[in-house]
Amino acid sequence: MVLKEGKNHHTYEVLSIHIELQLERRLEALGLTEGSRITILNNDRRGSLTVKFRGTRFALGKRIADNIEVMEVPMHE
Repeated sequence: MVLKEGKNHHTYEVLSIHIELQLERRLEALGLTEGSRITILNNDRRGSLTVKFRGTRFALGKRIADNIEVMEVPMHE
C-alpha cells in the first residue's frame, strides 16, 4: 500500500520510495529511508498528511505520499 492510504495513528515501515531522485535525496537527508518507521498523525485523504518519523513532525503532500510504499507495523512491536 502507499502511505496516502494509511490510517491516522497507525505506524508503518517504509518499503520503497518511488519519486524523482532529487526529492528522494531530500527525504533521505531528513531521515526518511527504506526501513524507517513512520506514524500518520493526520490524514484527511484529500490533501497533505501530517506524519512523524525520527521524532519530528512533517507535512507531506499527496504526490509524495502516493509514492511511498509502506507496510503496517503491528501494534505490539
